[in-house]
Amino acid sequence: MTATTTAVQDFYPTRGPAEVVTSRRDPVVWGPPSPGLKSYERDGFLTDGHLLSDDETDTYRAELDRLIHHPALGTDERWIIEPKTQQVRSVFEVHKISDVFADLVRDERVAGTARRILGSDVYVHQSRINVKPGFGASGFYWHSDFETWHAEDGLPRMRTVSVSIALTENHDTNGSLMIMPGSHRTFIGCAGRTHARLRRQHHAVPAQQRLHRVQQRGEHGGGTVRGTGTAAGVHRGAGLHAGEVRSDAEGPAGGSCGITATGAAAWCSRAWVTGPM
Repeated sequence: MTATTTAVQDFYPTRGPAEVVTSRRDPVVWGPPSPGLKSYERDGFLTDGHLLSDDETDTYRAELDRLIHHPALGTDERWIIEPKTQQVRSVFEVHKISDVFADLVRDERVAGTARRILGSDVYVHQSRINVKPGFGASGFYWHSDFETWHAEDGLPRMRTVSVSIALTENHDTNGSLMIMPGSHRTFIGCAGRTHARLRRQHHAVPAQQRLHRVQQRGEHGGGTVRGTGTAAGVHRGAGLHAGEVRSDAEGPAGGSCGITATGAAAWCSRAWVTGPM
């Protein structure tokens, strides 16, 4: 028998010798049109300032605190440590480690919106909590999660949505999530490779000149997503986002469930699943 190889076209080239810019080649909203998703189609993100109740938020904060003091700390690679402070920065696969966060990931307020955006059932591609203690917690530079998943995990198309849930109030000094509206319509293929990305994010990120050009376009503009006293939820697509460095010492350590600045779960459409769940 002769083996055959089928070539797969890469619609979003990245990690080559030079930066490559590609216009989005996939829908933003894959499901039926909905008035509630118009801003997501336009801006690339959708916010809910009161996704969780105060009691729910307290429950998830307590679970976050338990996880960052877990006995597995230092021995399990899912716990990521800040190089300078030696404090927990992120914990991955929280939906597998914690029943509490597993329930949140599957909550209809979280997963239901992902299904409406993606037009299908969904699975978790990645989940994590991010923690930002006062004075010294580093940030995340402007980047696209899809670029990382595409280059490193082989995710082929932009049929993904992330859900970031802030478990503390977001403001200018405590490491809030920032999103560049409209940037989900442009894919920036980064030059080079990623080295220690989760600790020091200087590789596989867009060049500064490119970021300036993207931000200066009429449909774009830097924006900061801020929460309220209760947890705010942000459903976002493949756009550029960043997490500010925390410069204050007041209040509890910022944290959450998932992917970005204050927590998230990354959802992908099951249409891209080729193996068992």
